[in-house]
Amino acid sequence: MTIKYNTTVTSVGEMAADFAAEGIYVFFGPNAPEELHEFAIITSEASLVEPVVAGDIVRFGDEAFPVLCVGPVANENLSGLGHLVVKFNGLTEPELPGDVSLPSVEAPIVDVGTQITIVSGGS
Repeated sequence: MTIKYNTTVTSVGEMAADFAAEGIYVFFGPNAPEELHEFAIITSEASLVEPVVAGDIVRFGDEAFPVLCVGPVANENLSGLGHLVVKFNGLTEPELPGDVSLPSVEAPIVDVGTQITIVSGGS
């Protein structure tokens, strides 16, 4: 098992719950512009060790979900900006270039202190 990415939630914007209710999490690293903080989940500084690919596992605390697809700019966004858009939509082809799709299930609760880890598939 390879840990590809590991970070901790440091703040949750007021509108982030609205997105989560729709099965969408919008993450940004600590250097996100202030105007994004309202709807984003801000995370601690972290590095992407290896690209995220379909079959990897995303963990929100103790809950784990398989990655179904990864948009063509998702890894670049995550590596450069700490920006990750996770959608619990069950799609195997991304809707948007920055999407990472997970199964169509209820999104877990993500709060300050939640650990977010992406590991290589089969882990």
